[in-house]
Amino acid sequence: MTTAMKAKAAPRTGVDWFLLLIKSVMFFFIATGVLLFIFQQIDPGNPIASRLNDDATGLTADQFEGLVIAGLSQGAMYGLIALGYSMVYGVLGFINFAHGEVFMVGAMTGMITSNKLHEAGAWESNFVPSLLFIVLLSIVVSTLTAVVMERVAYRPLRGSPRLIPLITSIGVSFFIQNVSVVLLGPGAKSYPALPDWLSKKRDIWFISIEGTRLLVVLVAAVSMVGLWYLVERTKTGKAMRAVAEDKEIASLMGINVNRIIVTTFAVGGAMAGVAGILWGIMFRSVIHTTGFLPGIKAFSAAVVGGIGNLNGAMAGGLSLGSAEAIAPLVILEPWGVSGVSQLRDAVAFSVLILVLLVKPTGLFGERLSSEDRG
Repeated sequence: MTTAMKAKAAPRTGVDWFLLLIKSVMFFFIATGVLLFIFQQIDPGNPIASRLNDDATGLTADQFEGLVIAGLSQGAMYGLIALGYSMVYGVLGFINFAHGEVFMVGAMTGMITSNKLHEAGAWESNFVPSLLFIVLLSIVVSTLTAVVMERVAYRPLRGSPRLIPLITSIGVSFFIQNVSVVLLGPGAKSYPALPDWLSKKRDIWFISIEGTRLLVVLVAAVSMVGLWYLVERTKTGKAMRAVAEDKEIASLMGINVNRIIVTTFAVGGAMAGVAGILWGIMFRSVIHTTGFLPGIKAFSAAVVGGIGNLNGAMAGGLSLGSAEAIAPLVILEPWGVSGVSQLRDAVAFSVLILVLLVKPTGLFGERLSSEDRG
């Protein structure tokens, strides 16, 4: 208790004051931006809005609804990728920066297969079976990629300092990108056109949503429920949690640690494969660097939600995606910032900074092994 009281009474350092200043400035900017947006919505011609942004027109209800739906669907994909980061960190305690390339491999597999099916005429005539086949194939290829990555690149380094596998993961990331360039070329590749019945908007209660975005949200929800069941209700999931808590004790209890680590990579790879297919269906264009930026954002989502926390990874992805879609028009544009549509990435990483300043353990709290806590 005495130690805690001394720590509590410790004077603020210069770094503490600087971080407090940054935090205060960010909160002021956000709160003021929201207030300006409200004023702009009430009267776009009010003196404040006119002075800061002559072109301010506000957002209609349909436009705001579209932003929310776009943010949630984008965030769902970030969340699926972030699950892989959190699972690997929970078990091995390092960040696999090549996980974004596993996502890219899934998207590329879907692109190749869908175009082959399109050439054979099956894409239009039997779209649903074709889509299911593509999803399964992408999951298999992404899973195999993750498993081979673990076996070849990470297992020999398991006893090394954490910086070494971290650097190795960056090297693996560039290696997979360049393999994609050699095999498929450096240009962007497109998915075939989707059927009209899938891409058209549907009215669900009071919400109008595109079929592709609805598909993304539903598949992400089903994947998350399936992962939760695997981790929380199965023998394999209990073994994963035991290995994440303490590998040595788990080994003494008869758990095959190597097999559980491979399973963790495989499950994370499967989630990335699903996300890759959803990305291809929604944006219909992939390139060898497709996995880089979404991978970094997914890692940010995992940190925002609480690294090692699976529920937090999905929540962090949804938060990040929503902030990307909404904040530029709701916070930045009322301030008169130009080109707000180009600042989505800056918004995403600003969310990461803000969460780390306010709650360094993430929104849902970190889940660390006994070694990491020590």
